[in-house]
Amino acid sequence: MIPVEQYERSAAYLQDKLPFIPPVALVLGSGLGRLADEVVDAVRIPYSTIPGFPRSTVPSHAGILTAGSLNGCRALLFSGRFHYYEGYDAETVAYYVRVLKLLGVKVLILTNAAGGVNLEYRVGDLMLIADHIQLGASSPARGEERFLFGPRFFDMTRVYSPRLRDLAHRCADEMGIAVREGVYFYMPGPQFETPAEIRAIRLLGGDAVGMSTVMEATAAAQCGMEVLGLSCITNLAAGMVPDTVISDEEVNMNAAGAAQRFGNLIKAVMTVL
Repeated sequence: MIPVEQYERSAAYLQDKLPFIPPVALVLGSGLGRLADEVVDAVRIPYSTIPGFPRSTVPSHAGILTAGSLNGCRALLFSGRFHYYEGYDAETVAYYVRVLKLLGVKVLILTNAAGGVNLEYRVGDLMLIADHIQLGASSPARGEERFLFGPRFFDMTRVYSPRLRDLAHRCADEMGIAVREGVYFYMPGPQFETPAEIRAIRLLGGDAVGMSTVMEATAAAQCGMEVLGLSCITNLAAGMVPDTVISDEEVNMNAAGAAQRFGNLIKAVMTVL
């Protein structure tokens, strides 16, 4: 287990370096990294300089924390996250969430690139996460009970805030952006899923599949934070399009193609939080 003192060192360092502690933090998934360039009066802190912070090993994840104003809303933006497939355990994947808890952040917006499983979904669709499925023992809450981060046994009924989803729907309607709402199915990766796994995921109620978000959302639920989850459908999952090979290049390309709509919706939501 990661010592509480390590979390406290990370939080103390950021408390000292950041110009303010905003109520909102935003995690930029694949293709959304350019949103950090729009931050006004930005202070940028590489993850590598934060004591105790993990390192992001995914080339498309910059590994930089940006503080400033985005569309008039003060926020922290994480350009890059941590994944189980990088070799990190669940607690390390969600490390930054507990640091945010110590800093007093109340709202966490989690974005990601995901594969479409629902037969009605198309590449470029945006999906608000209403719930998730994770079949496995990995949880960031596993281990010794530490009330600093919340109780060991905590409710997961409303991990993804109905209030924030309603706000996002209203913003999308006003902007003429079509938004779906569905269930995100977590798979550990790093390999993409097999066609048989995708058929099983669909039968179990998954609408989209991805390799992130769930452990962070779980930690946020334990910490009592309000979470908004938003997926960009960057590919149709294995077996849905005959003779198609799924690749990381395809995911990144399609994420970049939807980045403007994705970013515009996020900025609109942030202005009404």
